[in-house]
Amino acid sequence: MEQRFLQNLRMGMLSIPLLQGPRPAGVNSAAVSSQMVSPQTPASLKGVTSAYRSSGELNACNMKGVFIPSSSPYDLPSSARSQNSSIVGDGGGQTDSHPLIGGSMDNVGDKQIVDMPLKLPERDYSNTACIPVYVMLPLGVINMKCEMVDPDGLLKQLRILKSVNVDGVMVDCWWGIVEGHAPGEYNWNGYKRLFQMVCELKLKLQVVMSFHECGGNVGDDVCIPLPHWVAEIGRSNPDIFFTDREGRRNPECLSWGIDKERVLRGRTAVEVYFDCMRSFRVEFDEYFKNGNISMIQVGLGPCGELRYPSCPVKHGWRYPGIGEFQCYDLYLLKSLRKAAEARGHSFWGRGPDNAGSYNSRPHETGFFCDGGDYDSYYGRFFLNWYSRVLVDHGDRVLSLAKLAFNGTCIAAKLSGLHWWYKTASHAAELTAGFYNPCNRDGYAAIVTMLKKHEATLNLACTELHMLDQHEDFQEALGDSEGLFWQVLNAAWDVCIPVSSENALPCHDHVSYKKILDSAKPLTDPDGRHLSSFTYLRLSPLLMERHNFMEFERFIKRMHGEAVGLQVYSN
Repeated sequence: MEQRFLQNLRMGMLSIPLLQGPRPAGVNSAAVSSQMVSPQTPASLKGVTSAYRSSGELNACNMKGVFIPSSSPYDLPSSARSQNSSIVGDGGGQTDSHPLIGGSMDNVGDKQIVDMPLKLPERDYSNTACIPVYVMLPLGVINMKCEMVDPDGLLKQLRILKSVNVDGVMVDCWWGIVEGHAPGEYNWNGYKRLFQMVCELKLKLQVVMSFHECGGNVGDDVCIPLPHWVAEIGRSNPDIFFTDREGRRNPECLSWGIDKERVLRGRTAVEVYFDCMRSFRVEFDEYFKNGNISMIQVGLGPCGELRYPSCPVKHGWRYPGIGEFQCYDLYLLKSLRKAAEARGHSFWGRGPDNAGSYNSRPHETGFFCDGGDYDSYYGRFFLNWYSRVLVDHGDRVLSLAKLAFNGTCIAAKLSGLHWWYKTASHAAELTAGFYNPCNRDGYAAIVTMLKKHEATLNLACTELHMLDQHEDFQEALGDSEGLFWQVLNAAWDVCIPVSSENALPCHDHVSYKKILDSAKPLTDPDGRHLSSFTYLRLSPLLMERHNFMEFERFIKRMHGEAVGLQVYSN
């Protein structure tokens, strides 16, 4: 009897009654017994609960008409996953160990109940689209003297990456290093040696033109400030930096207000960016001609991302604070007043006075609360101006990047500010420059601008969904998955490529599976997928045997290769 029971289980023909709780809505017993399910959340996320609502049940005001994939055949509702299926069989002996059965067996009268955790194989990614995988190199691979820090150690690691068919690496070219001491004087020596090493291993290069400082943000383990001569200018003219309502300056990057102001030793900010990009293009001409450099990602703001520095840790911001508007330097205020006068309401030439502070919650403010001033005539004017400055900055810099790197793919990075996404105002997005309340698509203008320059969108937040569900983060009413699909669909609607990277450290199977599901949506009717993926980042932890084996399996799946059968417990 036990043998027949196991045989029927393997063949999906089990027809004996199930002793379980109420069936989740929309899930029938056939679906439960035949579908494969995703693995259990790892021990590091114990206590994770369903946060507010699932992405498939988003409030109508947050849907914005975008495609969000339905539950794949490899997923069950969380209510189904939280229960162990109890299978009843005839009494008379122990069930032999089987890879698809675990748990215990109890007697109930003349029946035996098998307490069986769901252990089913995963989605097969073989013969799916090949998505190139790049690995971001450590932030401090080049020091402030523009020298490689540990070339021998890096070479060993690069050879290991090559052995598992990583497609290439991504590296930051720091403005504070290459033009650190004097305007117009560039030092590329360390990068020359690095690029030669990478290309000799036949790895591709993704290069980030990093016009921001490194240090002070989450994940930063080195300090690379803006060029010394820029800091000198900032001491006499601090309005070249973004400024909050209290007058606090942020030297992480230059204010977009000086994009067209000749305040940098006779040059505008965009001229400074262009000169640096042009120098790089000339210096590494052979790598462009040979196709070694596959993409140039252009830094457009803090952390290299197209956004305002609305959530600076150095000014006391902590998650999930809404952040603050960053438009109080002399040049942006001048732009705001000019826009207000053109609108016929000169008294609108000011920032909101009821938008709270860095760590406020939306409901605590008069501007971001439900029915707040963000949706008033003044609020709509201000947010339109604030977000337009962001789009115009990206437009100006990318137009020059396209000129400098003609024939090479250029990209811009967007991060997912997903907290407070389930509120009406989307406060964290508004302060960052994304005019994306529940009644407006704040990303359409951005992707249209990227389309104009044939630029790729690099979107970072593929695995942040797990934070939304953690009991410590439910109060933030975030929805990283809903935000990811909104931006992804906005980009696909205008037919621009989308690449991505992980925003959090990733070493476990569950996180990799989430990235894979986002990279290759199973239910997308057009079979669309990410154009590439960058793993953050190369580290000793990644190189540990167990972690690296998981990483190798991830690469094979991203490449659409067959991976040996694995079974994961739920």
